Amino acid sequence: MSQPNQPPESPLRDHHSPLRRRARAATRAELDMVPWLQVLAAQEREHVIEHLQVADAEVGEFVCKIGRSANFWFGVIDGLLKMSNDGTTSASITFTGVPPGAWFGEGTLLKHEVYRYNIEALRRSTVAGLPLASFDWLLARSIPFNRYLMLQLNERLSQFIGAREIDRLSDPDTRVARGLAALFHPVLYPGVGELLRITQQELGYLIGLSRQRVNEALRNLQAVGLIRIEYGGVRVLDLGGLRGYRPA
Repeated sequence: MSQPNQPPESPLRDHHSPLRRRARAATRAELDMVPWLQVLAAQEREHVIEHLQVADAEVGEFVCKIGRSANFWFGVIDGLLKMSNDGTTSASITFTGVPPGAWFGEGTLLKHEVYRYNIEALRRSTVAGLPLASFDWLLARSIPFNRYLMLQLNERLSQFIGAREIDRLSDPDTRVARGLAALFHPVLYPGVGELLRITQQELGYLIGLSRQRVNEALRNLQAVGLIRIEYGGVRVLDLGGLRGYRPA
């Protein structure tokens, strides 16, 4: 095991994963999309830049699969992923969408467990991965990094409580409003900003509604001034209104 004051010698690799075989070093623009990099000290940032890996996931490709060892902490540089259960043995359930700026799986890495969910690309996406050895090294030496993770875990707990509430909503407009609001989370998804690039079909996958019903809901939400439908995405005009939306 690496000592807290010494970087790990090399990143872990899973040579059975096509995604990881395509891994490369991150570009400067991609590093700028890593929100927690700025909280690190200079030596820690240098270590992360040296060991961080980036790869392009194709539509339908799995970044994480249930039962596989968690060897990386993953983040979305660009694109859109979904977190779900194993639909081959039970009803398919989508837990959440994972848009740009999101980092996920820290709870699994902290416990050194296997994944209990699938992460799949809904569109061609650029995904970054920090090896487990580097993740543990940062935990052992960086207080700001630990604070960042604590905030992540706290916000994610609130997110999943909210997701349970959304699942129990019967009104489609409210489901779409709350589902959209969840994807515009400034802490968990800082890369989204005010415009979420998502298709109505993708939003339907995440919320569990047909594309046609999502289209109707979006137009209703636009009519009351909460969002604006734009080419290739949705712009939020009133995030608080989306979170507290109730049908008239």
